[in-house]
Amino acid sequence: MTVRTCLPWPDKRLRTKAEDVAEISDEIRAIWDDMIDTMEAMPGVGLAATQIGVMLRLAVVDGSTERGRAVRLANPEILHSSIELREHDEASPNLPGVSAKVKRPRAVTVKFLNEQGMVDRRDFVGIEATSVQHQIDHLNGRMYFDRLSKVKRDMLLRKAKKQG
Repeated sequence: MTVRTCLPWPDKRLRTKAEDVAEISDEIRAIWDDMIDTMEAMPGVGLAATQIGVMLRLAVVDGSTERGRAVRLANPEILHSSIELREHDEASPNLPGVSAKVKRPRAVTVKFLNEQGMVDRRDFVGIEATSVQHQIDHLNGRMYFDRLSKVKRDMLLRKAKKQG
């Protein structure tokens, strides 16, 4: 049980695409466990491995109210997105103290390797859909504020700099 430190923005690893996971091993499961501990300590509804400096395509998502239901994903890939969008206030422990409203598809179908190393598919809706998309962005070297207009993004980054 280890809470890992999140990389501070603008660490260049946050702009780097993560590597595919070849197989699910005990080492990968241990990273997932640390990621869940880190996510719970924030508290948050998701975490990508790149946020803690592990450059592998790993993510965890838990949007349940009672917690303890984290979905562990390796090599997540969105197969289908709903046309209907949902706006949600997004933030990141890599850039604390600021957040922004981001519109994303309300529901997504995601293909991933599960903790047994099997290819799995799952539908995510609402907060979990937002979170899984947010984590996949991280794994692709994108931050949530990249989805904002240049003016809004610049304002958000200036605000974060003042707070830091």
